Amino acid sequence: MTSPEAPLKDEVLGRLAETANVAQFLSFGPGRELAQRFSCVRGYPLGQQFADAEEGVGVLLASSSAGSVNVRTFKAGSPKGGPFTYGLTRRGDVLAALRAHAANGLYAIVNETIDVNDGGVSGVALGGVVEFAPGDTPRAVEKPGTVALGHDAALRLLRTVYGFTPDLDGKLDQRVEFSIHPLLVGVRETHTIVWEQEADAPIELTRPLTWPNRFSRLLGDKAFGLLVADLIGLPVPVTTVIGRSVAPFRFGRPSGSAEHWIRTCPAEPVPGKFLTQRGWRDPFALLQDDDPSGKVVSVLAQEGVRALWSGAAIPSQGGELLVEGVAGSGEGFMLAKAAPAVLPDRILDDVRRIGEDAAALGPVRFEWAHDGRTAWVVQLHLAGVAVSAGTTIYPGTPSRWRRYDPSRGLDELRSLVTTVAADEGIEVIGDIGVTSHVGDILRRAAVPSRLVADPR
Repeated sequence: MTSPEAPLKDEVLGRLAETANVAQFLSFGPGRELAQRFSCVRGYPLGQQFADAEEGVGVLLASSSAGSVNVRTFKAGSPKGGPFTYGLTRRGDVLAALRAHAANGLYAIVNETIDVNDGGVSGVALGGVVEFAPGDTPRAVEKPGTVALGHDAALRLLRTVYGFTPDLDGKLDQRVEFSIHPLLVGVRETHTIVWEQEADAPIELTRPLTWPNRFSRLLGDKAFGLLVADLIGLPVPVTTVIGRSVAPFRFGRPSGSAEHWIRTCPAEPVPGKFLTQRGWRDPFALLQDDDPSGKVVSVLAQEGVRALWSGAAIPSQGGELLVEGVAGSGEGFMLAKAAPAVLPDRILDDVRRIGEDAAALGPVRFEWAHDGRTAWVVQLHLAGVAVSAGTTIYPGTPSRWRRYDPSRGLDELRSLVTTVAADEGIEVIGDIGVTSHVGDILRRAAVPSRLVADPR
């Protein structure tokens, strides 16, 4: 329990407002008189004393960009908060809530409403690690699906997506609850709100980066994977992300082709399902006309690679990177319409170096294109456990095998995997790559599967 002599929540917030951007607020003590304690309102000195609660609440409502406020309550000496009311827009309603809480012996903080569904993120910075998620308060870190990155990497990623560097200093002896917003917010009108900041023993934390997560679903899986690849220094062609929830942003390096590819980007990967097209296409029409379900959350406009060789790579059961590909562009190979070719040693070496550079992420699978000078990453995903080896796509010893002909298309394979019984597996007919979309679908579904020769 917090000692009664310890600073109360509103006092701590008042001190924080001296140095950080906070949501505008007023606080009141218990009792009929609704005595004002602290204030932080734009255009007024910190600690401004208003004539009464009615005036102060009116000023705060007028200053709030959303035109609404929240009322949160607490008791002296208790670390837990009390009743919370969100999104009040009328002064009378706010005053009524304050009087009811004060009559019950509660302190109250009235703060402007900050929209957590504006495309920004909220989270916690502690021990050199920054965790965050969109569409939530800093308590998002108590739920699954947050992004976790080292402090510097997190700030670089957020700067790329939002165009500004969040105001987080990364001190190891501070725990900071924050939110980041595309629009200017708070008393100082910056992009970063600090909700709480407390001293802690210096500590260094680590946590692996995993996705899909809540942030990757906001941007789209392909976009997030390429953003991570660029973040760790892999060669990614210049990519512009045009999203439903976040303003367009750009990353990567010029490939020199001066042409564009359009790639649609679902929240989570669906191998081979969504459009990849050489040449420009109206991304807004694409989102509106070709995706009525809304599963595509962004469109990628990516600079093309003058590919002499293209393909994909996944970890093999032997611990090495399995690299497959074909001459030229790799669409036919990925759709299992072209057999893998014998790749030149130099191409193999360059692609394997990408795998080595990405090893800090754990096992990864990626699609690549080589222009004779550089192996470029055009998609990157976490791979999970390595399961493919030789003609085995996914291991298992089923009692019966069902056959799939890749010429019938990926949609038929998706339907097939939903009907496979527990004792059945799938034999894929023909000479295709186990790193193709066919292999991705079967591994994701965890269906025992293998390649077999075409009987014709």
